Amino acid sequence: MNANTILQQKRKIIHIDMDCFYAAVEIRDSPELAHRAVAVGGSEQRRGVLCTCNYLARKYGVCSAMATATALRLCPELVVLPVNMAKYKSVSRQIQAIFREYTDLVEPLSLDEAFLDVTNSAHHHGSATLIAEEIRQRIWDEYQLTASAGVSVNKFLAKVASAWNKPNALCVIRPEQIEQFVATLPVNKLFGVGKVTADKLKQLQITTCTDLQRFSLLELSKRFGKLGQALYYQARGIDNREVKPNRPRKSLSVETTFVENITDVELAKIELSKLYDSFTVRLADVKPSAVVRSVFIKIKFADFSQSTSEISVSGFSLTIFLDLFIKNNQLNSHKPIRLLGLGVNFKYEEEFTQLQQELFLSS
Repeated sequence: MNANTILQQKRKIIHIDMDCFYAAVEIRDSPELAHRAVAVGGSEQRRGVLCTCNYLARKYGVCSAMATATALRLCPELVVLPVNMAKYKSVSRQIQAIFREYTDLVEPLSLDEAFLDVTNSAHHHGSATLIAEEIRQRIWDEYQLTASAGVSVNKFLAKVASAWNKPNALCVIRPEQIEQFVATLPVNKLFGVGKVTADKLKQLQITTCTDLQRFSLLELSKRFGKLGQALYYQARGIDNREVKPNRPRKSLSVETTFVENITDVELAKIELSKLYDSFTVRLADVKPSAVVRSVFIKIKFADFSQSTSEISVSGFSLTIFLDLFIKNNQLNSHKPIRLLGLGVNFKYEEEFTQLQQELFLSS
C-alpha cells in the first residue's frame, strides 16, 4: 500500500447528485404530474432538445440531450415543460445551504451536484455515511426532492458511488473495499473516458479496471498522454484531488437551435453575430482572473451529425469565430445547419493538469 492510498483513507468525501433535478422540481410544484412521464427542455416546434426527464420517461427510452421530437415519438404521452432556470437556481441555493451546515468544503459541479469534504466535520462523530444520509433526508423533508449520495475516500470513488444505486440511494465504498470494487469497474465509468476513448481501450482488450491495471504508467502515458496517467491511477482507486469550494469555470459557451435549417452562409453569419453578442454579456459574469486559452465553434447539421473546430488564442473577437465557422462549414460541404454554438476555454489548472501534476501522483 503506497503513501497516496494511506492519505486517501484519511479523507471522507461525499458526492451528492440530485435525481432528475429539473423534472423533479417541476413535478414537486405540480403534483398532478407525479405519475406522468415528464421532461424539461425545448419545444418540438422549435426543434428543441431535452435537459432531463424523470425515471418514468426513461422507461420509454427517453433521455437527456435527446431531440424533443424523438422523445415524443418514443413516448407520445410525455409532458414536456419549458426550462425555468431561475427556479432551479433558487432551489439549488437552498440545497447547497444545507451542505454548508456540515462543512465549508463544498464544491458545486452544477446546480444539481456537489462534492463535500467532511473529513473534519464534527457532525455524527465524523461519520461521513451518517452525514450523507442525514443530508438526503433533510433535502426530502425540507424540499420534497430526492438525492443520491456516494461516500468514499476520494472524489472519483464518491462520484462513481453516487450513481451506483440511483435513484434516491446511498452507496458507500470503504477503504478496504476499494481494490475489489475497482477490479470489475467498467472503464467507461472513469473520468475522461467517453465513447471514442472507450472504443480505443476496447481495441486494446481493456473493458475493466483489472484490464487497465495490466498496463504500466509509461505505456498508458505514451498511448493516451495526460489521460493515460489519469487512467492508471483511477484504475487503482487513487485520486488526490482536493474539494475546492471556489472551483473556477473552465469554459463558457452559448448556442441556439434554429426553427428551420439554415443553408444560407450569410444568414448563418448573422446568427453567429447574435450569439457573439449574447456571449459577451455572459462573459461579464466570469472572474477577471480568467484568461482565454482557446475559442471554438460548434455546428450541428440537419442530419444530426456534429462538428467542432477549436484554435488556441490569447484573445478573441467576432472575426475569429466567423473565420472558424467558414472553414468548418467548407469542410462539411455546406450542409444545412440545425444548431450553432460558440465559446471559449479558460486557462485554469483544472482536471487533466491536476491529474498530471498532483491529482494522481504516486510513489
